[in-house]
Amino acid sequence: MSSFFLKKKFTSATSNKGEKSSAFLKRKSNTDDGKERSKKSSKRLDEEISSDSENEGHANRRQGENETIEMDETPQEKKLRLAKVYLDQLREEEVKKAEEDSFDADLIAGRLQDDVLEQKGKLQRLIAKELIAPEPEEIRLLRGHKLSVTCLVITPDENYIFSASKDCSIIKWEVESGKKMHKIPGGHKAKEGHVGHKGHVLCMAISSDGKYLATGDMKKLILIWDAPTCKHLYNFVGHKDAVSGLAFRRGTHDLYSASHDRSVKVWNVNENAYVETMFGHQDKITGLDCLSRERCVTAGGRDGTVRVWKIAEESQLVFNGHDGSIDCIQLINEEYMVTGGDDGAVSVWNVNKKKPQATVKQAHGICGNSGLEQPRWLSSVAALHNSDTIATGASGSHNSSVQLWMCGEGFRGLDPLFSVPVTGFVNSLKFSSSGNFLVAGVGQEHRLGRWWRIKEAKNGLYIIPLKRQTKESEVVQ
Repeated sequence: MSSFFLKKKFTSATSNKGEKSSAFLKRKSNTDDGKERSKKSSKRLDEEISSDSENEGHANRRQGENETIEMDETPQEKKLRLAKVYLDQLREEEVKKAEEDSFDADLIAGRLQDDVLEQKGKLQRLIAKELIAPEPEEIRLLRGHKLSVTCLVITPDENYIFSASKDCSIIKWEVESGKKMHKIPGGHKAKEGHVGHKGHVLCMAISSDGKYLATGDMKKLILIWDAPTCKHLYNFVGHKDAVSGLAFRRGTHDLYSASHDRSVKVWNVNENAYVETMFGHQDKITGLDCLSRERCVTAGGRDGTVRVWKIAEESQLVFNGHDGSIDCIQLINEEYMVTGGDDGAVSVWNVNKKKPQATVKQAHGICGNSGLEQPRWLSSVAALHNSDTIATGASGSHNSSVQLWMCGEGFRGLDPLFSVPVTGFVNSLKFSSSGNFLVAGVGQEHRLGRWWRIKEAKNGLYIIPLKRQTKESEVVQ
């Protein structure tokens, strides 16, 4: 810059000299003026670009300050400064990593603790007191079966429901839209080669991974299906009477079946194989359930007993408590179960004790003419696994209902929460695994017979939303 201004001065001082010198200096001056204009234009352009962001100006100033510091410091001081910066970065990374590891460790420890408590049967999530009764308009009815719905299951991902009926058909429903995704027809007069049931479908089960669906009917037959595609895979034969209960052992493809022939059979679906048969009940078995342990529980109907079958030991435990036929059973967790019967009572049992821990008689009230009153028949029970919430379905009158209950601490009591009116026989009840909704399979007739018929009832599925006051649930050990 200094040489430029010197040239300008030199040009003005020698302007009166010879033409040759003057012309040369003039060309020189024009060239320099062009350079100056170019520099000014470039400078303006730089100023316009940098003015778009005030932060860039600050960054440039900081960079200049850093450069000044770097110029002033010695090489040793620079090494020391960079080492300190590097150590600070390492320290921040280690602190962040420690926090993440601590969070992951707490999360894993919590899950492991829940798993241990679940295996011991001591996990009880207290969510019942948070539940709110749904409004009537919030309850959806899905219709598609011609006759009474007898059983249903919800897929593990809660996206679909499978239901079966006395019309021998099976329907796959989408939960969100309520649409029929697939229908497997059945019928008593089905043609040869027909793939499906030819008798009333009484029970069904789905594996915990959602791969297999098993269905059992009055014709002694068990059918195995590919659940995602509804494709028939194979048949299991061996029972000598109607198949009344099915359940997959959680985490496996071992299937347990119960029948009116008073036997319990074990099958391996992966191998398409029969494993063994166990006997013990003195009357028709009306229900069966199991979780992850190698055992199952059954309701013995008119023999008045509940049995726990230890498969590996080939032994059984016998429980007595109801005054009539025990028609439905389900495990709450590995140590507790709930039953219902035609005596109108609902009972909660510990699998290690012979008598019920809690019983509510006439759980759904009584019905009938004066002097001939009878308790309303409990035709189905359901439990939200590892929680304090159960549901019962009553039949026997025009004002049947689904009743939700809260189990007391240690499952030592039952308190009613709220009731959802439903007309008809509540033949099946299932909670979604998350507890966000409850599905009731309803029909005009009881699933096990035709003792009487409620003509006003609608054969279908009622999807009952379960709203909560708070999202978080409390856990008791």
